[in-house]
Parts: sequence; structure tokens; C-alpha cells
Amino acid sequence: MKQFLIVAVVTLFLISCEENEQQKVFTTVEVQTLFMDSISIRAIEIMDGSLAFASDKGVYGSVDIETNDVLLNTEKFHTSIPHFRAVAHTDTDFFMLSIGNPALLYKTGENGKMDLVYKEEADNVFYDAMTFWNNDEGIAVGDSMNGCLSIIITRDGGNTWSKSVCDDLPMATDKEGAFAASNTNIVAQGDKTWIVTTSSRVYYSENKGVTWEVYETPILSKEPTQGIYSLDFYDDKIGFVIGGDYLNPEENAQNKAITLDGGKTWNLVANGANPGYKSCVQFVPNAKGKALVSVGFTGISYSSDKGAHWKKLSESSFYTIRFLNDSIAYAAGKNKIAKLVFR
Repeated sequence: MKQFLIVAVVTLFLISCEENEQQKVFTTVEVQTLFMDSISIRAIEIMDGSLAFASDKGVYGSVDIETNDVLLNTEKFHTSIPHFRAVAHTDTDFFMLSIGNPALLYKTGENGKMDLVYKEEADNVFYDAMTFWNNDEGIAVGDSMNGCLSIIITRDGGNTWSKSVCDDLPMATDKEGAFAASNTNIVAQGDKTWIVTTSSRVYYSENKGVTWEVYETPILSKEPTQGIYSLDFYDDKIGFVIGGDYLNPEENAQNKAITLDGGKTWNLVANGANPGYKSCVQFVPNAKGKALVSVGFTGISYSSDKGAHWKKLSESSFYTIRFLNDSIAYAAGKNKIAKLVFR
């Protein structure tokens, strides 16, 4: 009997601790500006003790997470200056991809230089985001051309990239593409991949881009400036999308949705409630898929209940955010990079 009571007490203690952990919520965020310059930064990656980034004006660089020291470089292509809105990394290399014609994809080279590993020239070429499944295989997505999304894939660590043919991809809707707003309209986990589009559709592959399915979402996409701007998955089941209309940022109807079945079905949350337009959403690490932070030029918002309710934590404007751990994140936007400390 005594042993049973001890077990019961320990069990109740563990349950109580778990409940307390689940009830922990953020109430404030401290914004520490680390870098300011006259550039627009929409693509950041935490890698190997630093925050790597690339921006317009051909500028790319890194912020040391320990010292906050900033290193800057500029990449030029002949006489033109690339505008970078997509970055990715493996354990050994950093990649950055430009928008517009020509599309230019660079990989870490020798002696601190970047090597051009992919170039695509076409009047309507426009790449939006990229990521890697592992150290060998990566993917980038761009707006539709010739009836399908533009998807390029590497299988050799980023040294060479091949564009998927339309026969192997779902048919795109009229002018379907992706918003190059925060490098978060593509997610890769294990062999699985999700891509979200301006048509508020979700492209899903279970085999690293070999075959694809398409799922519909209820996110509003009647106007060219409406649709899904950002996607994140906590695991292979729980995912969240956010968007809106950057020309009407206060509009908050049909701009937030959650999936609990890996993207097959999506349900609106906080419909008609704030926040309105956001360019990036990320799950808070170690919060069991319940906590989310979204950013945009409209400020920083937070939810502790899978997006059902939101609280605005700051008016600070950012385009994109990445978490270092469950209370510290890095964000970038117009002219700045900052460290965010959530409490």
C-alpha cells in the first residue's frame, strides 16, 4: 500500500509539472537590434554558431551569435546586382538564391568566395524559397512557368541543380507562384516536403520531390496580393499557415489555418480576429505544437493555443524570424537584424 501511494504521488507530481510546463506562455519580447543598414533582409538561417543572411543589393553575411560581430560581403553578377530572398544551408555550406532574371544560385566556395552553381534565364523566372532535406539533397521553389511551379533539386550537396519538368508536377493554377516574403513557403522534414502558394494551395511530397500531391486550404486568395505567405510544421502532422493581403494588412479574415493530419486538411483559426497580414510564422520549439510567433511589418504576435487566440507583443517590424531555442529568436526586416528574447 505504501509503495502504491509513493507511485501515485510521483505520478501526480509529474503530471503537475507537465501541466505547468504546458501553461507557460510569453507575455513580453525584448528586441535587441544587432545590425542596421540600408538593405532589405528576408532570408536568414541559423547555422554553426552564427546567423547567416542574404538580402537585396547583393549583400550577404553573418552575425556571430556569441559576440554579435557582423561580417558583410557583396556578390555581383557581371554588371548587375542580385536581389537575394532565399537562403539555405547544410553542415558545410551556405546557399543563396536570387529573384528575377537571371535566377542565380550561389554556394560556399573557396577562400570565402561564393560559387555560382545554377543560373536560369527567362523573362518570368522568379524563385522564392529554398531548403535542404539533408546534406546532399535540397530544393528550391519559384513561380509557375509553362503550366507548373518552378522546382529545382540537388542530389549532390548543392554542386549541381536540375529543374523538374512539368510532366512530373501538378498543373499550376493561373499565375500561381509563391510569395518571396520570408523564405518560409517551403518546409522539409525527413523525406517529406510542403510548399505553399499564392493560390492558397499546399504541394506535398513524401519522397523528397519525386512525386507530388496538392491540397486545398481555406485561406483567401482572390486578389494577387492575397494567399499563403508563410508555412511551418512542428512535426509531420501539426502545421500552420498564415497570410493575408499586404496592401490591406488589417484584414484578418481567412488568413490563418492549422492542420493536424500532415497538410491533407486545414481549418481556419482566429477567423476575423487579429493578427491580420503576416509574412512569417514559426512554431516555438519544445512547446508541443501549441505556441506560435508570427511577424510582419505590422509587428510581432504570439499564440499559446495553436493559433486560436493571439496577443501582440511588439510593434517592431520584421519580415522573417528563426528560433535559436524556446525563448530566443533572430529576426530580420527592413534595414535591420535583431535578437528577440521572449519571456
